[in-house]
Amino acid sequence: MSVWDEVVGQPSVVAELRAAAADPTAMTHSWLFTGPPGSGRSVAARAFAAALQCPEHGCGHCPACRTIMAGTHPDVRQVVPEGLSIRVDEMRNLVQLAARRPATAPHQILVITDADRLTEGAANALLKAVEEPPERTVFLLCAPSDHQDDVPITIRSRCRVVPLRTPAPDAIAEVLVNRDGVDRDTASWAAAVSGGHVGRARHLARDPEARRHRETVLGLPLRMRGLGDAFAFATDLVRTAKDEAVTRSETRDLVEREELAVAMGAGGTGKGVAAAARGAKAAERELERKQKSRNTRTQRDAIDRALVDLAGFFRDALVAGSGAAVPLSNPDRDADIRRAAAEWSAESVLRRLEAVLACRTALEENVKPEIAVEAMMTALHRG
Repeated sequence: MSVWDEVVGQPSVVAELRAAAADPTAMTHSWLFTGPPGSGRSVAARAFAAALQCPEHGCGHCPACRTIMAGTHPDVRQVVPEGLSIRVDEMRNLVQLAARRPATAPHQILVITDADRLTEGAANALLKAVEEPPERTVFLLCAPSDHQDDVPITIRSRCRVVPLRTPAPDAIAEVLVNRDGVDRDTASWAAAVSGGHVGRARHLARDPEARRHRETVLGLPLRMRGLGDAFAFATDLVRTAKDEAVTRSETRDLVEREELAVAMGAGGTGKGVAAAARGAKAAERELERKQKSRNTRTQRDAIDRALVDLAGFFRDALVAGSGAAVPLSNPDRDADIRRAAAEWSAESVLRRLEAVLACRTALEENVKPEIAVEAMMTALHRG
């Protein structure tokens, strides 16, 4: 397997990146990978980084390919923001590191997986490096959108844009079967209901709890009989998201706190104990800030997955009601979808869809989840 086998359903993108990796005259110092969530932007960027560092341009089995795909290569730094944004101090440090001469490879490469989360200050810090890049440094930016406007024009105009598309269900199913060992029936189902999101398909195929939660969410529209249901469902959805965030974070948070305590000399004695304790307090506050931001992001992501499922349901109801010969996003819910299309007018379904999209926008603008989700559920009840 070469590194390009990791890039699912993107033959034209693979061809373009292969050519650039093999031909120095086709290279540029900054690239912007765009595409809908789940299309594989960061995977394509990582494969491209491996191809640039590999003597055979992405063989998949040399030390450079293996360490880059595993995220451990010393000359490839990958920024995966876990919180709500990428701050200016983080970006300045990364840009300084990226400006160093590569230790073992032809290039020093900086991969930013969610460039849309750059704060204004962080974007400006990156812009200076992109405008005057070090000779052997390559910047690979990824933006989870079909709209390049999510990345500042000053940065975007200095990048070569690589647009990715939503992978076909058949391509996703093949990956789940061949690479993840999922049985073909489960893989085909997960690929069909994932909305073209490879990671989502893998999660649904492997995790029974994820499948159960999806069933619960997709059952909400037809189970809502009164205003009391709307508020109860909103509470349940937000609570489930919070519980998921706590479950995913608590073990990691504890390990990080213990590691910090050891690093700051917890339990030590001597003249420097007081100074170390003061430094430890500042470090603890910074760690708490980081963990809180990460927890908030995890909670919002969990809610957003439910909102995407709901949006898919109402989209399917519009398709079924119009009689369009278009595949459903949730083919396993065909009976419920056709029932909704029969009971609600197209205008009512569209208002419900708009309420879900408005909730997503509100969450992006830092509206409290309880308020945003309750407003959405109320709109879904009114129809």
